[in-house]
Amino acid sequence: MNISRCRSLIAVGFTLCITAQSVNAETLRLLTWGGYAPKIVVDMFKAETGIDVEVTKSNNEDMIAKLSATRGGGFDLVQPSQDRIASAHAEFNIYKPIDMSQIDNKLFVASMLDATLKSSMYEGKSYGVPHIWGTSGLIVNSEQAANVKDYTDLCNDTYRGKVTYRLKRPTLIAFAFSMGLDPFAAYDDPAEYEKIMLQVQDKLISCKANVKAYWSGGDAMKNLMRSNETVAAMAWDAGGWQLNDDNKAISFVAPTSGALGWIDAFAIPRKSKNESAAYKWINFVMQPKVAAMITDSAGNFTASKGADDFVNASLRAKYKASFDTAAIDNIKWYPPVPAGLEMIEGKVLDRIKAAK
Repeated sequence: MNISRCRSLIAVGFTLCITAQSVNAETLRLLTWGGYAPKIVVDMFKAETGIDVEVTKSNNEDMIAKLSATRGGGFDLVQPSQDRIASAHAEFNIYKPIDMSQIDNKLFVASMLDATLKSSMYEGKSYGVPHIWGTSGLIVNSEQAANVKDYTDLCNDTYRGKVTYRLKRPTLIAFAFSMGLDPFAAYDDPAEYEKIMLQVQDKLISCKANVKAYWSGGDAMKNLMRSNETVAAMAWDAGGWQLNDDNKAISFVAPTSGALGWIDAFAIPRKSKNESAAYKWINFVMQPKVAAMITDSAGNFTASKGADDFVNASLRAKYKASFDTAAIDNIKWYPPVPAGLEMIEGKVLDRIKAAK
């Protein structure tokens, strides 16, 4: 007998039915970022499909490390940034091409879907579809660091010991643009790219006295800003908007040299054991009302067509306060990363970390 138990989620217009099939549910192993698979969405997915979702939180570098170590094993669906897919696959052979016959492309913002299919292409096949997008830039306490308008302003003597940023490649890219350089234009010229990175290296070494801490997780960065241990940071827009809930003086600022734009995608690992569940999850979470719930959880907007209409009004207002039309037009969108550049960046980051 198939016994079911249903409950309604009136706010989002869904009815959840927990059935007897859940007892022996299959599992989707998802490697993703924090906030991208909130419990309520996982529960809704299981109620509809009978599939459990085993969520492992990660970041780009960790995803590549995990998948390269297993040659694409261990997970059924992963969420690398769109610019990190083709090069990682070229080097490690870790993904399967996307089967667009299993994707409901009507759910996607067409321009973002097309851009991600193109940027994740390797040897004529696409390996990713878009999910969540956003930017990184500056988070500023306007009462204590009103003059921080661009990344290099974090190095002003006024803010000695009072700033924080990650020691990761986005920081290298951001500082390069702020210094009047164009790292993306040098992506196909490793020698020129290394010259740019060495200039950034010198700048970041000279800036070390200003850094209270190199944050590695969003919570650590937010705690530094909340406690006033730091007055400015390089971080993601969502973190700034979340901090604004606690302190109206703190918010995300689009840098004058341009915020860095990213898209986190869906990709299928080469040794996925439940490809069918992966495609079901993609189509489920791209439904506008479900996608809006993920935006409310993660703080960033999705590539789901029409989802913005269901996002809470407060978040929409913060977005508009941070980005006028000129700031949006000035976003520097990450292109695909050619193989070999990460080795250059890794050596630069190691030298910055080791410098006294």
